[in-house]
Amino acid sequence: MIKIFSCIILIILFVATVPEVRAQQAPISHSMYDALLKKCVSTTGKVNYQGFIKDKTQFAQYLQLLSNNPPQQNWSKDEQLAYWINAYNAFTIQLITQHYPLKSIKDIGSSIAIPFVNTPWDIKFIRIGKETYDLNNIEHDILRKKFNEPRIHFAIVCASVSCPKLLNEAFTGAKVNQQLDAQARSFINDPSRNKISANRIQISEIFNWFKGDFTKNNSLISFLNKYSKVKINANASVSTLDYNWNLNE
Repeated sequence: MIKIFSCIILIILFVATVPEVRAQQAPISHSMYDALLKKCVSTTGKVNYQGFIKDKTQFAQYLQLLSNNPPQQNWSKDEQLAYWINAYNAFTIQLITQHYPLKSIKDIGSSIAIPFVNTPWDIKFIRIGKETYDLNNIEHDILRKKFNEPRIHFAIVCASVSCPKLLNEAFTGAKVNQQLDAQARSFINDPSRNKISANRIQISEIFNWFKGDFTKNNSLISFLNKYSKVKINANASVSTLDYNWNLNE
């Protein structure tokens, strides 16, 4: 009788743990998205939105892959970070294609009537797992809050000319740190986005909007000097450039 009871207990414990084991899925492949980016985004970050519309079946399959496979606890931090960056950028592209043609992402939610929505970043259209997100949720509640990674501001792209260029390859867990460094160097040294000299810098509004993210450990100029080709003096004058919200097409 004791043996039978013990066997029953073991079976119950095994069955109880099966769903937990199954839930720990391997990180997804971003290869479908990578192929689309290589096809539809130039090396300078210009986006062929009509190309994404033309390849809407493949694009929809990737978005569905994201929706059905939220990051798991067994994924590494880099794998989760790459997932959320790709999700932000891919769903931003989807938002543009849904309202295409348009001159600026800011036209969505203003000239296009969407009840209770003030900006395109407030639209709840992103389904991941059992949750529904807007772009602000991914940027502020997940990427900024959970990862403490200022370089994400050079990786997530709001479909505008003054945004960082959209990388024409998918972020991956294996490469995300190198990709973020490359994006930081590219953005900071791009004279169309930042004008840097030793004694005077005119920088993107991104460094003003998210200054706290860049100055947690040191000054803003110290952060810029990690990636700038020109050594900036600590007492250099600082001003910001106007932000161009036109579509990065």
